[in-house]
Amino acid sequence: MQIDGNPQSPSRLPHFLIALVVFIIAGGFALRFLVPQIVGGGTARMFNIRTWFADPSAHPEWQINLNDQCGAAPMLIPTTGYIGVGYGDSFRPGHNHTGYDIFSPDGAENVTPILAAYDGYLTREGDWRSSVIIRHPDFPDFPGAPAGVPGNQIWTYYTHLASADGTISYIVPEFPFGTEEVFVKAGTLLGYQGTWSGTPGNPVGLHLHFSVVKSTLDGGYMNETEIANTYDPAPFLGVTPDEDGFLICRENE
Repeated sequence: MQIDGNPQSPSRLPHFLIALVVFIIAGGFALRFLVPQIVGGGTARMFNIRTWFADPSAHPEWQINLNDQCGAAPMLIPTTGYIGVGYGDSFRPGHNHTGYDIFSPDGAENVTPILAAYDGYLTREGDWRSSVIIRHPDFPDFPGAPAGVPGNQIWTYYTHLASADGTISYIVPEFPFGTEEVFVKAGTLLGYQGTWSGTPGNPVGLHLHFSVVKSTLDGGYMNETEIANTYDPAPFLGVTPDEDGFLICRENE
């Protein structure tokens, strides 16, 4: 019989505490970096993308509509759908979304139109199968305009306008590969929503990615995949979160 008890017992408690601390730290890391970190209701937006695709007609209150002008905002809504991913939303570690993902209610590619949000000069680079970008010089002041915008040049960027395998572009024929500086009016048809992600065999959900991009010092456009190179589209489109965090058009404000 061992009257002194288990000789290993005194050392187990510290090991247990160390393991507990490691577990708590690891759990905190997962919550901070692995779970989507969305501010202002963004979690509800992203977690309801599947709900939207299942039956868009069940949630008309989530939908924004192309060609609407919301309140005093200067830009038109560029397409119809549900803003499932907003500016700054995160769905992987170290990522912050640089624009709006507007998911179609139509359930099929090459159906939901995409329009120019504002007057400007359209470019489609020679290797862009699903994207166009529009230059807007001397952008006017407007209520809620971000610092540095009034009187300066910005760009609007539109992408995912191609089939899932990238073989069919849904950009209208008026803007072929290599288009440079073609003037378009706000409301001009640019193309239709698709699912091309840039990687064959890995399509995205049917949507338009729309972003407002800063200019370089020499007048070009910055890399819109970096959030520091973009502006929040909200004040440009007049879109604001409702009480549940869903981004909607405030037409009457």
